[in-house]
Amino acid sequence: MNARTSIFSELRRRNVLRAGVLYIGAVWALAQGVSQLTPAIGLPEYATRWLLVACVVGFPFWIAFAWFYEFTPQGLKRESEIAPGDVAAHSNARKLDFAIIAVLVIAVVLLVTNQFVWRRGATDTTNATDTRTIAAALAKVPAKSVAVLPFLNESGDKDQQYFSDGLSEEMISALGQVHDLKVIGRDSSFRFHGKTQDDSAGIAAKLGVATLLEGSVRMQGDKIRIVASLIKASDGSVLWSQTYDRRLKDVFAMQGEIATSVANALKATLLNEPAVTGERPPGGNMAAYDALLQGRYYAEHRNRTDYFKAVRYYQQAIALDPDYALAYARLAIAQQWFIDWEASYEERMTTSPLARANAQKAVALAPQSAIALGALGLVQAWTDFDYPAAEATLKKAVALDPSNAETLYQLADVTGCLGRLDEAVAMMRKALVLEPLNASFRYYTGEFLLALGKLDQAEAELRRAMALQPGADAYGSTLALVLMKRSQFQQALAAAKSEPNGQSRRQALPMIYFAMGDKARAQTQLNEEIRQDGGDTPGLIAEVYAYEGNADQALAWLDRGLQVRDSSIASIYEAPDVARVLATDPRFAAFCTKAGLPTPAEVKARIASDAGHG
Repeated sequence: MNARTSIFSELRRRNVLRAGVLYIGAVWALAQGVSQLTPAIGLPEYATRWLLVACVVGFPFWIAFAWFYEFTPQGLKRESEIAPGDVAAHSNARKLDFAIIAVLVIAVVLLVTNQFVWRRGATDTTNATDTRTIAAALAKVPAKSVAVLPFLNESGDKDQQYFSDGLSEEMISALGQVHDLKVIGRDSSFRFHGKTQDDSAGIAAKLGVATLLEGSVRMQGDKIRIVASLIKASDGSVLWSQTYDRRLKDVFAMQGEIATSVANALKATLLNEPAVTGERPPGGNMAAYDALLQGRYYAEHRNRTDYFKAVRYYQQAIALDPDYALAYARLAIAQQWFIDWEASYEERMTTSPLARANAQKAVALAPQSAIALGALGLVQAWTDFDYPAAEATLKKAVALDPSNAETLYQLADVTGCLGRLDEAVAMMRKALVLEPLNASFRYYTGEFLLALGKLDQAEAELRRAMALQPGADAYGSTLALVLMKRSQFQQALAAAKSEPNGQSRRQALPMIYFAMGDKARAQTQLNEEIRQDGGDTPGLIAEVYAYEGNADQALAWLDRGLQVRDSSIASIYEAPDVARVLATDPRFAAFCTKAGLPTPAEVKARIASDAGHG
């Protein structure tokens, strides 16, 4: 018999192996019991972990104890004190086997209990907590509040989705004419495409409303069926419901009827009939209306390819009804977006006069249309660089339709460009009440807060924006600047390098390297930014030079931006460092006057005046 066999036989004879299995089984059962009882008896979460650590430490001592000692009918004795022939002393094997079986049964019972009872109870508790949280949230929202969920397309044709989406958006606009009714905007409501009434309470809590308008659209030929229901979110009850079977030409009348019915159900009153908003073709041309909805559908995709599709549909709507104000306004808005985000310098020069002409035509046809005025305000700001005129126009648009969060945001942006950043943030807070799940609104709020130096608030808004719309352009690079301001350079670099938009990434990296003191790498990154972006967006280069503290180069690049009509120069007061670095330079005041912006002294005086009147 070799030494290994001899040791193994001795371990068996002394019941050491059985003692080890018993110990492990007992620890397993005990750990499960403690883990399940921890929430009930208030133990800290790390209690189970510390128990396991203690048991692991104690295991060698238990094995040593089993080797040296034996339980006998006469009590605990050392192994060396027991005679080799003492059968009674060595009869514990069977007892240990029973003990092991008992412990394992207990462990299995606890395991099953954990899986099918405790976890279900935990889930029930979680669900109950969620239910209480939702109920508490709904208790805080105004009773006269509604979100229009996207109407379901039941036409059996995916290509008809634009019509049901368009009808939903028209209902949002129509309900905006209801006095004292909080109406959630398109971007936030449309996040719940395809959701059912089963989700009503949770959806309403996220949107901050008491009721939801849900519905479906079925269009076949010139006939249309609309089913609409107003749901009370707190209990899922139906406050009002109606089915409409009409001809397509009657769709506008149905919109008005639905808006009136919702207002009556919520004991609110219409400020105006939906007809005065200018959203329907004045000649009642349904083909023009259909083209408009298709243009809107593609314009919302916000990319170069779909922009051109949207333009063709808007132009088609205008050709079918030359007096269609909304078609001109929507076309101008799409063109201005293209100028700001996608167009080259040559395209910018070609498209700018078209956007201006279309916006002016829209206002001439419908001077009381908030959408037409909003389009004109955009053009005045970002094409004409006439910010005081844009501010006046957008204020009128907001007064005409306070429920239009997009127009309120545009006014906030112009206000920020005029240097009144605190005022801009306050406007964005109002816009977020109407559009709580709008990622871009969260982003711009964060950008304004960054310019004000409110880093914690800025980071919170930027991270909310990134959670709502992961991978969106500029979100990561702007967060990188917040982190840079805190000297969290490695995190800032990681955020900048994760930025999907090349232009935004190229702007953030040299600023971070300058902040780190790595001038050589910063200059290399800046040279690359100049090579790729200097021609079309010189204003972005100016921001980097301003952060570096190079006033001469910053001003030179600002002048280039003005020459090529780069709209980014309008945002110099929204950039974290441009106005700060250049504020006392008289050349900067001269540039502001030339660019149609207030000088730093004028901004300071306006803020002081507003504070005095406040």
